[in-house]
Amino acid sequence: MAVPKRKTTKSRSGKRRSHNILNPKNIIEDKKSGEYRLSHHMDLKTGFYKGRQVLDPKE
Repeated sequence: MAVPKRKTTKSRSGKRRSHNILNPKNIIEDKKSGEYRLSHHMDLKTGFYKGRQVLDPKE
């Protein structure tokens, strides 16, 4: 069984874990409806995307 020869220091394990971060989602408020949605996604309530009607709105 493989066992490390020396203890891994806090700085070394911190350097290894420096890329393990959670990025927040890009949530914006829609200008027309006021609902929150992800950017570059259509508004599910109104069915609009980039000022155009893409889908019929949900009732």
